[in-house]
Amino acid sequence: MRAGGTAGEDGATPGESPAAPQGADVVPPGAVHPAAPPEAPAVATAAGPGPASTEREFLALERELAVFLRRARAQSGEMAREVHPELESSAYGLFVRLDDAGAQRATELSAYFGVGKATMSRQLRALEQLGLVARDPDPADGRASLVRLTDEGRDRFRHVRDARRERYVRKLADWDRAEVAELARLLHHFNQRSEG
Repeated sequence: MRAGGTAGEDGATPGESPAAPQGADVVPPGAVHPAAPPEAPAVATAAGPGPASTEREFLALERELAVFLRRARAQSGEMAREVHPELESSAYGLFVRLDDAGAQRATELSAYFGVGKATMSRQLRALEQLGLVARDPDPADGRASLVRLTDEGRDRFRHVRDARRERYVRKLADWDRAEVAELARLLHHFNQRSEG
């Protein structure tokens, strides 16, 4: 499977250089490319000292996730501001969840995102003040309320979401659809494992 960034149009976040085109920076045989990622350190195993392939695999995963998450945070901030200039980056994930799952209790949202109730209350209060979410009484429990997107919130979110999807389509134009589906499946599986 090909690996690709999800940052701006050139694939780089502010302060990063876009990847050089294939064939650029030809490195003599035996030399180490200055931009090459460092090799994972050798790890002692029960059988004795030496590289452990599973350690290398998890170190590689950690490295790629660090880059992915940094770029995702930057993108979420940009997209939240596209929905409304006063939104913070975490708001975009709330829009995705509410649009996908429908009305939710604040406690369900805080559990889903793994944040404290006070943090979630503050974020929802800001969205309410902007008229992007509203609270309705929960028919299952009159003491609780359900948070939902307002019509304006949904329209603004979907406009930005559709533009983002078009960027993914362009960036992954050379991927087979089965590869895209497999990436989505693996990320979904990883997210499920990360809950709690």
